[in-house]
Amino acid sequence: MAGAPVRSATSQSGKMKKDESFLGKLGGTLVRKKKSKEVSDLHEEGKNAINTPMLPSGTEIHPEDTMLEENAERNMLDPTSRENPKFKDLQRVLIDWINNELEEDRIIVKGLEEDCYDGQVLQKLFEKLSGRKLNVAEVTQSEIGQKQKLQTVLEAVNELLRPHGWSIEWSVDSIHAKNLVAIVYLLVALAMHYLAPIRLPEHVSVQVVVVKKREGILQTSHVTKELTSTTEIISCFSERDAFDTLLDHAPDKLNVVKKSLVTFVNKHLNKLNLEVTELESQFADGVYLVLLMGLLENYFVPLYNFFLTPENFEQKVHNVAFAFELMQDGGLKKPKARPEDVVNLNLKSTLRVLYNLFTNYKNSE
Repeated sequence: MAGAPVRSATSQSGKMKKDESFLGKLGGTLVRKKKSKEVSDLHEEGKNAINTPMLPSGTEIHPEDTMLEENAERNMLDPTSRENPKFKDLQRVLIDWINNELEEDRIIVKGLEEDCYDGQVLQKLFEKLSGRKLNVAEVTQSEIGQKQKLQTVLEAVNELLRPHGWSIEWSVDSIHAKNLVAIVYLLVALAMHYLAPIRLPEHVSVQVVVVKKREGILQTSHVTKELTSTTEIISCFSERDAFDTLLDHAPDKLNVVKKSLVTFVNKHLNKLNLEVTELESQFADGVYLVLLMGLLENYFVPLYNFFLTPENFEQKVHNVAFAFELMQDGGLKKPKARPEDVVNLNLKSTLRVLYNLFTNYKNSE
């Protein structure tokens, strides 16, 4: 009886040694695997350091970058530019514009990269702006189908814009790869060409990182891309219409149109003892435009809704934009001219707005 515990202890001790030996082997295996992984990670880190010696801090390397063929290159938006407030504002303005244009199609864009890359939104937007129906499949899920749709859309866009001097800064591959800079370039060009009634932020530039592969090594450089310039330059690319023709080739007929418009607006403004002699300057602050809409629609516009004596550019733009809202409330289409152009004494823009009112209210008393 007394020897039993001794045998048990010896057996237990042997078992413990066996377990310790097993755990030791297991631990050694784990340590070796860990060290092997550390060596592998270190090797990969060294490889990346060699391949990307000039890569800016914070720039994300995509797998496709390391797979570039010799002498090939790839562009990506610099992370600091992505957070640029003016660039963010430009995206917001473009998104609001698209959603407004495609409201009847019940299309809601939340982000340009995710919502524009497959060609569906760009197709609908171009068809709405141009009045043309493109021969493409309505819904395409496959990458091939999406790129085919993009090809058709971009061919139509390029055919429209290239004769007007636009530099084509986009492609099927860049749009489908969700290249935000290419998408914004395209949308800005369309907005400017079709005189979108929006205010694009001026002088918006971004930094683009260009990754190139030379002799098996990735090299990077920064390139500045100017997305918008000034209002004056923007207006040079605007779609030409009847008023362009009048200004360029028939100044005598233009004077006849201006006299007709002056007669029309004074017919109504005279009710408030107001009179217009210069169309481009007297409507520039938006006050007469707001009052005229109230007279044409037979209602009083509360004075707290606009600035009766605007003191700066922003207040004048507010007045003109408010007048545009009143026009839409009256059933008119949103003016093609931008409020900023009217404030900046752009004669063509002012004539477009007033002529639109004239054609809709010329028989009003």
